[in-house]
Amino acid sequence: MKRLYPVIMISLFLILTGFASAGDVLVIGIAPHTSPRVILEMYAPLRMYMEKTLGMSVEVVTAPNFDIFAQRGLAQEFDIAVTTGHQARLLQNDAKYIPLLTYKADFKAVALVSASGKIKAPSELQGRDVLGLSRSSLVTLWGQHWLTENNVVPKSIKYVSASDSVAQLVISGDAAAGFTSLANYQKLEQGVRDQLLILAESKPMAGRVYVLNNRRAAMQKEIDDALWAFAATPEAQKYFETNQLEGYRMLKSNEMEDMDIYADETRKLIDTLK
Repeated sequence: MKRLYPVIMISLFLILTGFASAGDVLVIGIAPHTSPRVILEMYAPLRMYMEKTLGMSVEVVTAPNFDIFAQRGLAQEFDIAVTTGHQARLLQNDAKYIPLLTYKADFKAVALVSASGKIKAPSELQGRDVLGLSRSSLVTLWGQHWLTENNVVPKSIKYVSASDSVAQLVISGDAAAGFTSLANYQKLEQGVRDQLLILAESKPMAGRVYVLNNRRAAMQKEIDDALWAFAATPEAQKYFETNQLEGYRMLKSNEMEDMDIYADETRKLIDTLK
């Protein structure tokens, strides 16, 4: 039932808006960086534009967490996947997805602590509880590397479903630190941000990357053209501005290869779930 819920929800939405799922359907999978409802709202303009431009039905789907999203991508359930760089690299290497584009805005991970707490240095996290998102999320994997680089062995690493939950648990003292993206930290209400301190910040990494399933390779130019044309619309500009994404850009040389270390760890995690 968990697997079907987002698809059922989105299918009902498509029926209500007048689109049936009969015939060829382009399935766009969005990594679960927020709730299914918010994802539907965020990507509705893209879905409608792609339907109009490509002349086919388009569905937007997600997953309960990043681990399951990666599994579904590897099982070829998406025609286009929009996910963090390390998962995009995994889909490229293991399932032959084709990288298309990413966002202009830098993607960074941060380690957050309470502004009123005693944690002021990485070493002070020794033997303390810390938080991440799902085990295979990029911010969690970066955070674990950061702990290791600083010779910190936490008491535990617990996983929660959303960045705002990480913030609240750190503020309340239920965890000494938490890992999230800089963008999600910046989206928190000012009053919440005032109670947090960024203890560490990553270098820029490949954020959300659009990758195309190889079975749609014949449509690559058509899909590419549609995405870049969408970027020029008022709806896309509003989406970029609201989410501080700045617009689309081409991937840089070696940008995907730089994700290999995290993609390899994700592969190992996914293998344990089989």
